[in-house]
Amino acid sequence: MAQRGQERREEETEEQRNSRLSDMAQHGQKRRAEETEEQKNRRLAVMGQRSQQRRVEETEEQRNSRLAIMAQRGQERRAEGTDEQRNSRLSAMLQHARERRRNVIEGQNHHQIQTFYAARTVLN
Repeated sequence: MAQRGQERREEETEEQRNSRLSDMAQHGQKRRAEETEEQKNRRLAVMGQRSQQRRVEETEEQRNSRLAIMAQRGQERRAEGTDEQRNSRLSAMLQHARERRRNVIEGQNHHQIQTFYAARTVLN
């Protein structure tokens, strides 16, 4: 049965293939729209586990290829973006950097406070 399906797919035109894939995508969207939060979380967890497993099993060459493709797609997406999208992306990067610096400062302050109390305890 799987053999027949594969043979049919080999014989289909590009238009038929696009129609079949579009139908599949719509079916998936409908199914996801109807799923509960628990089902969604389970589906996303399984997806995450599968991608983690694939990464564990991939060779260094496969990893490099995957990362190169991701970088290329990112460059293409940025090249096609509008000034508004670019400004939004840069604004998000700036906000993220500010949050990182604030977290570092808070971490340093926390460490200084711990050191102060530890030294005070030793002196008492």
